[in-house]
Amino acid sequence: MTPGSGSEATTITHQPIMVAEVLQYLRPAPGQVAVDCTLGGGGHARAILERVQPGGHLIGLDVDSFELPRTEAHLRAEGFGLERLTTRHASFARLPELLASEGRPHVDLILADLGVSAMQHDTAVRGFSYKHPGPLDLRMDPAAGDPASDLLARMNETQLAAVLTENADEPHAGLIAHLLKQQPIRTTHAFERVVRLGLTAALPALSRSEVKMSVRRSFQALRIVVNDEFAALEALLRSLPQCLAPGGRVAILTFHSGEDRRVKKAFQAGRRAGAYAAVATNVVRSAKDETWMNRRAASAKLRWAVRAQP
Repeated sequence: MTPGSGSEATTITHQPIMVAEVLQYLRPAPGQVAVDCTLGGGGHARAILERVQPGGHLIGLDVDSFELPRTEAHLRAEGFGLERLTTRHASFARLPELLASEGRPHVDLILADLGVSAMQHDTAVRGFSYKHPGPLDLRMDPAAGDPASDLLARMNETQLAAVLTENADEPHAGLIAHLLKQQPIRTTHAFERVVRLGLTAALPALSRSEVKMSVRRSFQALRIVVNDEFAALEALLRSLPQCLAPGGRVAILTFHSGEDRRVKKAFQAGRRAGAYAAVATNVVRSAKDETWMNRRAASAKLRWAVRAQP
């Protein structure tokens, strides 16, 4: 079974996070041109597309070669034709190049949702969740690069501990790296079991919730390095001012402290340099009712910025 195929994939629905807040800070208006750097299931794109009509256009990017055609088909079926929507299988790290190829070097709105979509997370063969038995893959684009299991096998204990520290602020990085290098690990369940049982045995004073958080952080840290996510985000943050038209707005949803730190520092530096006229002074969180209904919203953080006028 290939990723995104079969009855399993067709039953998965994605609930976009903080749509109201994204619209509040992006302020889409008729005739504007927007970029959704992470098209995913198309929920944010759909809301923006509706508000930039008539005359507006959205460029949707995604590195996921399996989910992108599915999302594009849904949006086309809802009436968003070529004059309103362009999709590209590409990383947002190449945003200036992609916009130039579209003949639109500057746009009015840019959105990046850095979370894993429900389709990716809940499709077992993609390996994005240890709650489902599946291969330890974790690639955003299954057609590119090596799966996490291969990367884990190549790294030595010191390298793995550094990844867990740098990508997840994991307090037990050295111990977890040692546990993960004792045997080949090829599945999501094996990864979870080795870390959970190993931490529980070595550190009996840890609570179940603390062990669970270490498992989650370790899994996330591996996903980040597999997809080189921090490098892509830093490339996007560097290029944002040149990609936004004067007065243009950007909003970024993060789900990890390392992501949020990078966005916060880049926006603040841009504000000091005069590239941005305004930036978020505080992180925006999801409303309580959304957090209660969608557990993935609990860790979401939104930051925004407005491009300065010349």
